[in-house]
Amino acid sequence: MDPMEPLDAAMMTAELLSDPLHAAALLILSPPPEAGPGYVDELYQHALTDTAELDPRFRRHPHAGIDTAGLWVWRTDEGVEMREHLQRRTLPAGAGREALWQLISELHTEPLDRSRPMWMAYVIDGLPGGRFAFYIKVHHTVIDGVAGLKMITDALSTDPQDRSMPPIYAAPPHRPAAHPGAARGAIPNPLALMRAALGGVGSGLGLIRQVALGEASMVLASLAGTAVLPLGAPYTRFNGRLGRERTVAGATWPKARIRAIEKAAGVTGNDVLTTVVAGVLREWLAAHGELPDRSLVAICPVTVRSREHVSDEDRHGNLFGLQLCPLGTDMADPAERLAYVHRVMSRAKDQVASRGSNATMLMLALSIAPTVLLPALPFAPRLRRGYNVSLSNVPGPQAEMYWNGAHLEEIYPVSIAIDGQALNATMCSYADRVTFGYVSGRKVMPDIGSLIPLTERAIVELETAVAGRRDFATN
Repeated sequence: MDPMEPLDAAMMTAELLSDPLHAAALLILSPPPEAGPGYVDELYQHALTDTAELDPRFRRHPHAGIDTAGLWVWRTDEGVEMREHLQRRTLPAGAGREALWQLISELHTEPLDRSRPMWMAYVIDGLPGGRFAFYIKVHHTVIDGVAGLKMITDALSTDPQDRSMPPIYAAPPHRPAAHPGAARGAIPNPLALMRAALGGVGSGLGLIRQVALGEASMVLASLAGTAVLPLGAPYTRFNGRLGRERTVAGATWPKARIRAIEKAAGVTGNDVLTTVVAGVLREWLAAHGELPDRSLVAICPVTVRSREHVSDEDRHGNLFGLQLCPLGTDMADPAERLAYVHRVMSRAKDQVASRGSNATMLMLALSIAPTVLLPALPFAPRLRRGYNVSLSNVPGPQAEMYWNGAHLEEIYPVSIAIDGQALNATMCSYADRVTFGYVSGRKVMPDIGSLIPLTERAIVELETAVAGRRDFATN
């Protein structure tokens, strides 16, 4: 038996009533110098017949039934048909980035099939200059953002001369085989199921003290303005129904600009990125006549994944805590907003570190439940919610990377948006640049592409606010 961890099981159950919970990454690559006109064709055909061993996480699918006493477990597929998981797409002649983002929006809309390993990958050609893209989406229970980006990084090389490299979804040679108890059709030991259930109860009792202390701390912090009480966020269009169709946009900026603001203001890079998104949301809502008087609130994953838990042998899908972070969108001064976000994020990290991820998750129950469940009602009331948007920052490769000689030019996170939190913004660092990826529903943000120029504007405003001049990024 390979039981799911409680957070993963909760997400799997929640997906039955809500929207798909897969996250993705989009890689844009340029072919190696020696590549011929049939390079992408050869690449795709080789990937279909590659005999490299799949990562164990990419060979298993979820299952819950009578044989598991209703508990969610993983079952491993001995054989995986690659044509069901790897497909080819070609953009129309003369297509640019707008057409690429439209295609990614369509691919991201489709849910993953639970009856087989929950991932899909696409090779996309037709970009200007012979560039091509690789889009891979994976269910969030299979792997979280931090581990997912590490998996991609591990599959790449800093050497442009490396060839015969396995696919991104392949297991490195030193990774152990899938857990033998997860084989398809294996009947779990009832005693093991009972031990798992009793162990969960015991762990839950141990959380009571941490949750009680955390709730008291939250009340005190709310009085100081650095925390938000349950249902303390204003209602916005992001708290309504997402709709079936997704819409995606992204762009890249030099990391030096973010670091310069970070250094000048004495804050962290994550503080700067969070404040940039806050500025984007303030301007977009104001332009639509919908800016609330109260600050928007983001739900932010705060990783508790230690160095030893990012190894290839790590079998944990998700290791993070969650916190509610007011964004200061009610503040007109970008510098004041940055200082406020710095205080809020510092407290959030302290809470997760001191209380633990499970305790912080339970503390947010009163905020999360109404936010994601109310939109399921036929006539959802427009009441205050726990938060408005989902916001995260994941580290990517720190050096220029290559895959079989193809240069990785850009990497974009394409994350999760669901009813009640219909906008997700995820940032990802790569070498000397940082990317912003925005995901929403087409009926919620039909003009999601407008967030890209607003992101540039928000960065410039911060540069001006902390340095007093617009040429700040050149120093």
